[in-house]
Amino acid sequence: MIKSILITFLFVSTVFSQTKIYTVDELILQAIKNSPDINISKLNLEASKQRKKQAFSGYLPKIDLNAKTSYVNFQDAPLINNTDDTTISGDITLNQLLYDFGKTSGLTKSYENEKKAFNEALREQIILKKRDVKLAYYNILKNLALINVNKENIKLNKAQLNRSKKYFEAGIRTKIDISDAEVRVVKAEITLKTSQYNLKNSYAILDRIVGFSDITTEYKVYKKSVNLENGIYNTLPNYDMDMSEAIIYAYKNRPELLKYMYTIKSNKELQKSYKSKYYPSFYFDSNYEKILAKKYKNLLNKEQYTFGVYLNWNLYTGGFDKAKIQEQAILTSKSSSIYKQTQLKIKEEVTKAYVELNKIKENVLLSQNLLKLSKEKFIQITKQYKHGLSDYIELQEARQGYIDAKSNLIISYYNYYSAMAILDAAIGR
Repeated sequence: MIKSILITFLFVSTVFSQTKIYTVDELILQAIKNSPDINISKLNLEASKQRKKQAFSGYLPKIDLNAKTSYVNFQDAPLINNTDDTTISGDITLNQLLYDFGKTSGLTKSYENEKKAFNEALREQIILKKRDVKLAYYNILKNLALINVNKENIKLNKAQLNRSKKYFEAGIRTKIDISDAEVRVVKAEITLKTSQYNLKNSYAILDRIVGFSDITTEYKVYKKSVNLENGIYNTLPNYDMDMSEAIIYAYKNRPELLKYMYTIKSNKELQKSYKSKYYPSFYFDSNYEKILAKKYKNLLNKEQYTFGVYLNWNLYTGGFDKAKIQEQAILTSKSSSIYKQTQLKIKEEVTKAYVELNKIKENVLLSQNLLKLSKEKFIQITKQYKHGLSDYIELQEARQGYIDAKSNLIISYYNYYSAMAILDAAIGR
């Protein structure tokens, strides 16, 4: 018997220990790790780093090594007729750019700024992912709290059903009160089932956002207890910036805006690189060559080296360079317009998010006051109903008003934290 109990205890302990409880920060880390769109941004950044390395390689010397073996046949050559020989030859060449009026430096700086732009795009993806995780997390907490309210609603309706049956048996109330109470119990149970399914859906949304791809992932989210009766409005954190400060912060820190700023710089550097093609490039070039013959060494052996400074100047390309410069100038102007457009969009986003946050905060205060009044009214109507001073309809309306007020307070409370997450993302943190 004791052995069976021990086995059962170990089994239950194992099952419960497998249920992971995630905080919102842990969920964010999981999302950053698993998110395909963040991984794509990381790969774009890595590719841009390689392009920058390719451009920088223009500063470094180019070394080429060639080797070959050849068969040589002499026909009517002076002193040597109808004979042949085998030679081994090799040469090494070094080419070093000296100056090209900004072709290489412009290209290198352009790719450096492009790399920074992709880094900001990655930061933007991470910020948006943090926002989405928080929204899904608070939606789960909201549904969990609503389930508790709906359970309380069933409890109150069942209590009213029992009360109606007793009053009917005592001849104080009619049977219609029992029928209506039974209907309301069923409606409350339907509402509870709906909220439970909403909770499952909210977990499914979080699974997608975080990147839990397993068929079944057993976990729960960390839930801090919230007492609606103790004035939760005073527990709400105040936002640490006013609207003007938030907009200024967004202009300085929003990755999307910084991305276009670096794109503008990249296009300007590329424009300089294309303009420098009107000018020559100077190179240092050296070559060492050696040939070894097998039989006729005095005739075929060779060893020489050359070096010098060379100029390469393309004088005409059929208008290609001019068209390329004009195209790049257009792209630079386009990037500047996109930057300004993005700046205006971000200002609108921050303003709307800030207004929404304050609106929801006021709703929390109003919902809190409404809950207090609705609860007092429900208690008073319940007492009056017992003494025949209020009818059944007034009682049910007071009860429903209390439940609705409690639900609205929960929704407003978690919507406030969601609004903070949206505002944080809008300013770039």
